[in-house]
Amino acid sequence: MSRLFPDVFRNPAIRASMIAIFTFGMAGAMTAPYRSIVGIRELGLSDGLYSFLAFASAAVNVVVSVLLGNLADRLGEYRSAMIGACIFGIVGYGMVYAFPSAAIFAISGLLPLPIFGALNSLLFANARAAMQGMNRNDMVTANSGVRAMISLSWVLIPGITGLVLSGASSMLPAYLFAAIACLLCQGIILFALPKRAGAKMAAAHHLTYFGALRQVVSPRISAHIAGVALITSTLHLNDALLPLIATGAAHGRLSDVGILVGIVALLEVVFIIVWSRIARKTGQMTALAAGTIIYALFLSLLGFASEPWHLYALTLLAGIGAAAIISFPITYLQDLIADRPGLGSALISVNIFASAGIGALVFAAGTWATGYSGTAMLSAVTGLSGIAILGLLQRRNAVAPADAEVQ
Repeated sequence: MSRLFPDVFRNPAIRASMIAIFTFGMAGAMTAPYRSIVGIRELGLSDGLYSFLAFASAAVNVVVSVLLGNLADRLGEYRSAMIGACIFGIVGYGMVYAFPSAAIFAISGLLPLPIFGALNSLLFANARAAMQGMNRNDMVTANSGVRAMISLSWVLIPGITGLVLSGASSMLPAYLFAAIACLLCQGIILFALPKRAGAKMAAAHHLTYFGALRQVVSPRISAHIAGVALITSTLHLNDALLPLIATGAAHGRLSDVGILVGIVALLEVVFIIVWSRIARKTGQMTALAAGTIIYALFLSLLGFASEPWHLYALTLLAGIGAAAIISFPITYLQDLIADRPGLGSALISVNIFASAGIGALVFAAGTWATGYSGTAMLSAVTGLSGIAILGLLQRRNAVAPADAEVQ
């Protein structure tokens, strides 16, 4: 069994973080597929206002993630910030269920839920702190395992939630289920997470919030984030394109979309672990480049899909490529500010925001110029340009020390 489950997962802090992030993923998996239905159809938000709320919520999440990450680094522990974030999740989801209205939905989306969303980066920061003293390969494996738990929640939970609520007149109970998931996550943090996990990782030099923000947007950091965001934007683009191509050019049904997403999520869980083993031999950047190329190939072929079976045949490529893209950038981003696990992990939220923005721009430009199939091919080019940027940055960083030695 130890060959299937590496020794790093025996670490109590990492194991508890994996379980906690599964329950965190449950809350999102229970509500995200039905958020637009609840907000627009049941509570009466306009399409434009809903889109604005989605953008504003993501922006608040970035600001809060940096704030809490820097605060946790100053304190030298992440448990207190995680407990606080969980409370906001319980309140945010609970208030939508208990007091359903457009105003409450908007308030919840602008404050409590973006704060709860910062728990994602805090859990990765806590796991990173627990990895102190591990070699790089074990760190990649541990991060991959933690990230796989989010994918696993998306494999299991949306279908179960849909089945439970299939005869209901409203999807609002999904928000009650999400509040319960937050409560479970709170229990894991309080009773299963070691209290002293990461205490030795307190930052030696404290940064003010604006100092932390300046470090995040500095040219050295932002150049790397841009490269990673170009790669991860392909996931956002596929989320938008797959349903449209499946029910359009490929002549499929809405039920096909759900099945395809479930198959790919299941493959992601499997191949996240496979990629971590490959990275031990090839290196993280080589593995990320290979995964990006595979996913770019999937997107290119997606543009040619004309029958439902074409989409099902492409799920293997999609799962293999997506597994690399959702796992390796986590360690890569954390390494950019390696001495501050909280702030380094906050870059995960910054990347999610940046990649979503890039994805929206590429989707708008591609659909205006070519249509959905052409946009899929443009998405492939976007991902490949990202790995090219990271390759150039890595080469520049390798050349710089060599030049310094010569001088």
